[in-house]
Amino acid sequence: MTGQNYSTTSEFILFSFSAFPHQLLLALFLLYLLMYLFTLLGNLLIMATVWTERQLHTPMYTFLCALSISEILLTITITPRMLGDLLSTNHSITFVACAAQTFCSFTFGYAHSFLLMVMGYDRYVAICHPLRYNVFMSPTVCAHLVAWSWAGGSAVGMIMTSIVFHLTFCESHVIHHIFCHVFSLLKLACGDEMGSVTIGVILVCVIPLISNLILIILSYVFIVAAILRIPSAEGRHKTFSTCVSHLTVVIVHNSFASMIYLKPKGPYSVYTDTLMSTTYTVFTPFLSPIIFSLRNKELKNSINKYYRKLCLQNP
Repeated sequence: MTGQNYSTTSEFILFSFSAFPHQLLLALFLLYLLMYLFTLLGNLLIMATVWTERQLHTPMYTFLCALSISEILLTITITPRMLGDLLSTNHSITFVACAAQTFCSFTFGYAHSFLLMVMGYDRYVAICHPLRYNVFMSPTVCAHLVAWSWAGGSAVGMIMTSIVFHLTFCESHVIHHIFCHVFSLLKLACGDEMGSVTIGVILVCVIPLISNLILIILSYVFIVAAILRIPSAEGRHKTFSTCVSHLTVVIVHNSFASMIYLKPKGPYSVYTDTLMSTTYTVFTPFLSPIIFSLRNKELKNSINKYYRKLCLQNP
């Protein structure tokens, strides 16, 4: 690697929505802005409710707060820039800003994935080992699990950013994506070692995600086995209801991620590719607080209680 082009690369161009007609850009801006604001407000409301309602001071809701923080930070990393590009004709992004966006998107995205795995472990302990739950999920253990989730996300972000932004980039600096997406950046890089670099990037991306998914699946195998041993149908339903919101978010999270990263190669238009890329970065964070609020009866009731308190304090 000579590094000649790397040293002269000062900015990239985010192609994103450049090919869309102006009228559609305005409609998409309003849609994504509303979804972005709802994502922020929904997660902030969950965090405030958990913080103020004493009955929610449990490990499950501690992890939910950490998950909300990761979603807020992930959307802040990507969506404001995307909204600006919808209304602006200048789609350039500096080399440093692109690297920072890549690091933050991986850090917060993978912290989110690790936290989903930790929440699956929490449900496994609560259902399969209820008598030892307070030992296995003590405040110290919970703090360590959250810290390790963020450390794991930061490690992945640092590795990916170091790999990609030490490459030699060719003459084209146009990124065909809505943000500094790693695989779009790899298409701009050149050099004899690109084959091995691409394989390395794929492994760093896939191994943590597959490992998390396998551990979540194993957790639910044991959870389902434990639920089936409960004699009453009402008991089985009540126990499984504590897992529904988490399981739904896991399915949505991995389904939309698969749509982006595992889609078959075909004659997709630039419109289809761009809109599909927003499903994971905008739509999934938008759905998450809705799912947790509607599918978790205890959280739903607590949010209503917290909202009534706010209304009484500010008539």
